[in-house]
Amino acid sequence: MDITQNLIAPLKQYFGFDAFKGDQEAIIKNLLAGNDTFVLMPTGGGKSLCYQLPSLLMEGTAIVISPLIALMKNQVDAIRYVSEDDSVAHFINSSLTKGAIDSVKNDIINGKTKLLYLAPESLTKEEYVDFLRNVKISFYAVDEAHCISEWGHDFRPEYRKIRPLINEIGKAPVIALTATATDKVRGDIKKNLGIIDAKEFKSSFNRPNLYYEVRSKTKNVDKDIIKFIKQHHGKSGIIYCLSRKSVEDLAEVLRANDINARAYHAGMDSVTRSQTQDDFIMERIDVIVATIAFGMGIDKPDVRYVIHYDIPKSLEGYYQETGRAGRDGGEGMCVTYYTHKDLQKLEKFMEGKPVAEQDIGRQLLSETAAYAETSVCRRKFLLHYFGEEYPQDSCGNCDNCLRPKNKIDARDELKLLIQVIDAVKENFKTDYIIKVLMGIESNDITAHKHDNLDCFGCGVEYEERFWNAVVRQALIAGYLEKEIENYGILKLTPKATRFLKSDEPFMVVENNEFGEEDDDEVVGGDGTSVSDLALYNALKDLRKKKSNELNVPPYVIFQEPSLEAMATIYPVNLEELKNIPGVGDGKAKRYGQEFCDLIKRYCEENDVERPEFLRVRTTPKKSAQKLSIIQNIDRKIALDDIASTKGLDFDELLEEIEKIVYSGTKLNIDYFLEEELDEESIQDIYEYFRESDTDSMDAALDELGEDYTEEEIRLVRIKFISEMAN
Repeated sequence: MDITQNLIAPLKQYFGFDAFKGDQEAIIKNLLAGNDTFVLMPTGGGKSLCYQLPSLLMEGTAIVISPLIALMKNQVDAIRYVSEDDSVAHFINSSLTKGAIDSVKNDIINGKTKLLYLAPESLTKEEYVDFLRNVKISFYAVDEAHCISEWGHDFRPEYRKIRPLINEIGKAPVIALTATATDKVRGDIKKNLGIIDAKEFKSSFNRPNLYYEVRSKTKNVDKDIIKFIKQHHGKSGIIYCLSRKSVEDLAEVLRANDINARAYHAGMDSVTRSQTQDDFIMERIDVIVATIAFGMGIDKPDVRYVIHYDIPKSLEGYYQETGRAGRDGGEGMCVTYYTHKDLQKLEKFMEGKPVAEQDIGRQLLSETAAYAETSVCRRKFLLHYFGEEYPQDSCGNCDNCLRPKNKIDARDELKLLIQVIDAVKENFKTDYIIKVLMGIESNDITAHKHDNLDCFGCGVEYEERFWNAVVRQALIAGYLEKEIENYGILKLTPKATRFLKSDEPFMVVENNEFGEEDDDEVVGGDGTSVSDLALYNALKDLRKKKSNELNVPPYVIFQEPSLEAMATIYPVNLEELKNIPGVGDGKAKRYGQEFCDLIKRYCEENDVERPEFLRVRTTPKKSAQKLSIIQNIDRKIALDDIASTKGLDFDELLEEIEKIVYSGTKLNIDYFLEEELDEESIQDIYEYFRESDTDSMDAALDELGEDYTEEEIRLVRIKFISEMAN
């Protein structure tokens, strides 16, 4: 009987499979032969079997170093399920009592335990090092090995101590496994684990069944997510948020809208986290709203969608998190919400960290932003990032491929780009190169005297967005290389040199343009976000008529997003109208009836079948906060004191107050305004809004910004809306 047959028999016995998947068999053979092994395999590729099966076949106990308690429990449960004896696999971590740990140690000493899961923090404890010195170790498996690298998306300093601890406990083969690693991260892992000569097994990163889409993150993001989930009713999904507060708030909003959702983050106690994870796996919960603390190693094959509420900090993190969808080969939808404001927040979080860490963080973030903004095939972009070539121009399963933009021939522009990179000696990053192309003078440009170059300003006729697209697509096409370890310095390839002498075409599509979070513009034609343009125009006409009658700007009656929602949802009575964004009791009672009558008449005349009315209910906590703000303003408590009491930034408090007055509730903030501004200034700003046909802050700042701060203008705008609209 050959060795392949020997491995198939236990594979069938323990796991019920008749054949190995991909490189699994070769990986296991390499480990059984006593060799160090490096495994780069996408989520769902079967990494855990690569160390579980050999641990059952080899003499001694395999040490599996794993970063999360939740992952350990999940893996131990899985291996116990395929064995007749629960003592075959154990974990030791902070969730166990001393008695339970002693019981685990006895099973190991008696040779019953083939797999022991440990967190790197536990491995560093002297008592465990002393204990393991006397145990026969079959091999060490380092799971989620990207945690070793500061260039990885989930860097854990404790992982850096693993090699010295292995040397102390007793040498044995090492297998390192990860689902996401660029060349830089891969080298970092092997160096730090002391397995430079390890045989590498690299599987394809392509997951053809995953659909990738990036959506603009607007004020209606919660509503969009609720609608998406209800369209996929009963299917399992994960929503990732960056902060614990966002996780809890969104989970609460989903539950208030009859969605079976639960929050999960590291700030919760371990019992609750464990129960939540089990409930999700057992399908007692449909949706998990989580920070990145959730999901590593979770073996749920039928997650049908992964939503990123916030843009992730790195493409490796994004790839691993989206990889939790469709692990069974079935449908997997990966939807990400993106706005420039989220990028700015993430960059702000980096302030105060060591300079090198900030540089790495910004470089990783810039790659994620480039992915979000690109108009090329998202699959092609992702695979290129991980060093894999995708030969097709279109995958047919991402938003950019399903809704392609026109391409233009940018051969001349690519030649300009190559010439500029060459002129600055291949020593600068993308943003610097673009400044030279566009002729933008700055301190760093003049310091290097690059404003004196002949090519300075040679690409001035194009915007930064266009040049970013050319750089990114030149990288994908192999004309440029990016030195990640040097924070993204652009280098020319031999292909670029050949291109300068050729007349080959170079087709590019311009990057997608994302508006800011508060961009309320409603577009018509093919790109409209309004379901019914005819109704929307009729509503605008009615609003204009009312504004003339009442002598107030149209936006005072209803804002554009409210009209957009009316033309999408068709509310025909005041109760339904009150659930339209920006319409509260006050506005509905004061202006609503004529709008409802118009919509009802329109539906009857045009045989409109109204959709099931989507009501996005607010949560009790949010309602209570609004009520408390109203009561505090009624008591004339200073706004900065209210913000402090509520744990809000002043900007966040103003956002809440704006929502209150725009929905139709009258607030009197004169007592606070009079402390901040003199009467003449208040009147000046007030008159601007009375005469303006827009309440846009950008327009107001253009007109008033030299004399007043954004905060002052917002405060008077609140006064104006409250008095004129409510």
